Amino acid sequence: MAHVEEESGTRRDFLYVATAAAGVVAAGAVVWPLVNQMNPSADVQALAQIQVDVSGLGIGSQMTVLFLGKPVFIRRRTEEDIAAARADDGAALPDGDARNANLGLGADATDANRTIDEAGEWLVMIGVCTHFGCVPLAEAGDFGGWFCPCHGSHYDRAGRIRRGPAPENMHIPVAEFVSDTVIQLG
Repeated sequence: MAHVEEESGTRRDFLYVATAAAGVVAAGAVVWPLVNQMNPSADVQALAQIQVDVSGLGIGSQMTVLFLGKPVFIRRRTEEDIAAARADDGAALPDGDARNANLGLGADATDANRTIDEAGEWLVMIGVCTHFGCVPLAEAGDFGGWFCPCHGSHYDRAGRIRRGPAPENMHIPVAEFVSDTVIQLG
């Protein structure tokens, strides 16, 4: 009799393990599609990096490109713009973080930390107001930078919030020059 109980105990253990394994496989089959659907679609992955030719952009002008569904302002600043932005480095800023993805968290919001070149001529920013996501107007507002007419946020010539309800400076995406006239975003 003891032998029969051992066999049934072994069979019972096998059934428990087999049932648990089948349950894990079934749960994985249900959960995997739900997790996989959160991955970016192929069209978004294809645009994860774009290159922008800026050879036709004159000093003092700005162009807007669409990157990952958001407008990106690429501004070639004048010497006057650079000097005004650097003069404002010591001003009391509502947001003291550079918000520059090229530098990481904690970088000061100085003008030099907000541009993609050492001279400070090229400013690349995600052109979205950090208050409610409106698109600010260029060369407007009280600080000569951008003005969001939706709720009155004023940005300076380095894209730093100076007045209004916006809580943060305009964000700088990952960007670099890949040649003298081409900027790669992403």
